[in-house]
Amino acid sequence: MSDNNNSDNINASDNNNNNDSYEEICYICRRPESKAGKMIHIPNNICICNDCMQKTFDSMNNMNLNGTFPNMPYMDMFGFGMPNMPGGDNIPKNQKIKKKKAAKEKKKDNIQTGVFDIKHLPAPHIIKSKLDEYVVGQEFAKKVMSVAVYNHYKRVLSDDIEEDDGIEIEKSNMLMVGPTGCGKTYLVKTLAKILQVPLAITDATSLTEAGYIGDDVESVLSKLLAAADNDVEKAEHGIIFIDEIDKIAKKRNTNSRDVSGESVQQGMLKLLEGSDVEVPVGATSKNAMVPLTTVNTRNILFICGGAFPELEKVIKNRLTKQSSIGFEAELKDKYDNDENILSKVTTEDLREFGMIPEFLGRLPIVFTLQAMTEDMLAQILTQPKNAILKQYKKLFALDEVDLKFDDEAVHCIAKKALKKNTGARALRAIIEDFMLDIMYEIPKDDMIGRVTITDDYINHKGSPVIEMRESGEAKILTQRDLIE
Repeated sequence: MSDNNNSDNINASDNNNNNDSYEEICYICRRPESKAGKMIHIPNNICICNDCMQKTFDSMNNMNLNGTFPNMPYMDMFGFGMPNMPGGDNIPKNQKIKKKKAAKEKKKDNIQTGVFDIKHLPAPHIIKSKLDEYVVGQEFAKKVMSVAVYNHYKRVLSDDIEEDDGIEIEKSNMLMVGPTGCGKTYLVKTLAKILQVPLAITDATSLTEAGYIGDDVESVLSKLLAAADNDVEKAEHGIIFIDEIDKIAKKRNTNSRDVSGESVQQGMLKLLEGSDVEVPVGATSKNAMVPLTTVNTRNILFICGGAFPELEKVIKNRLTKQSSIGFEAELKDKYDNDENILSKVTTEDLREFGMIPEFLGRLPIVFTLQAMTEDMLAQILTQPKNAILKQYKKLFALDEVDLKFDDEAVHCIAKKALKKNTGARALRAIIEDFMLDIMYEIPKDDMIGRVTITDDYINHKGSPVIEMRESGEAKILTQRDLIE
């Protein structure tokens, strides 16, 4: 009996400590205590701010309740004594806001995590070496990102050092330009994992101007706050990656209001530069039932990425229009076969594409990613820590079967993926296609010890090589065997 009482006391104390780490939210206006001030506690675990309490009393006095309802107690009319009134502890966890920590607690956390400590911030060459473990190729892009991220967090952490020398380092937001499937999103995900900072990935295609159907610009910060477990201070050191940024380019030859193009770019200017923004907690739009909190975007790193289709034409026109007559004139088709034409992009090209100059001015670091080649795709299959073929080998190892791929088979997969023009995304689709029958049939026979995938099997000209456990003799598995 005493053990049960002890466990109940422990659970109650844990719940109290858990609740103490979150801000109280007004039951009526849904404002947190950091905005509304100290809360008044009433029965049923309900918290009400001073403003709402005063308004309630004022409205009750104006109604002259004592004369109108003589048989109903004053406090019952207010709701204190109503048995069916919902409790105030029913606020969803995703709408609870963590309290800001004191300076001493913040220092302690910095020492424990080591991420937001300037002494433990990894240098650019270390960041790049970590990226090399997961991302194949894109050497220039990895170098640019490593330096930019290092400088950004040095700037953030230097704010804690009290040196008033009048020098303020500006933000270094980034714009990534590269074809689809070249690794833009994967680079940012890996970067956030290395630095152990919250990351929010959003799609610019869903963003619209405030007041129209779609997500407001502030919804980007809501996702980051959710990724930081509603810890505002942690979110203010995070990374936001806005994909498909080319989809909010200015619409040409249109007379209607551009609510999902230029207007979104203008709405994002203050976010990119740094400002205090009212952010809905646990939702993507502001409404009366969702608490709001203030997030400062000054130290949030924004990385934008996009494929920018037809940007190549803009670059070619700029490169060939300079001299079109005479012996030194450049041929119109000189850059037609240049696979890395995007590497010659300038801010003028992006303005011609439809990005407004104010938006580009807040993304000072612009760099491009290379299009995938056959060799790069073959390396993606085998070299990274989380390579696709390593994933399939692990799946087969769980069934105690050794899976192997010939070098010719790897290059055959890379060739097929290159023809699809969707970058590294095509690799998994191709592998799933020819691995389906094998993954279905192999678990049927416990005697199979090894499966070797050949280029003939991928080209539908042959079959995989199956080796049995006991005899060690190779056995050719025909297509009929797989089907039957």
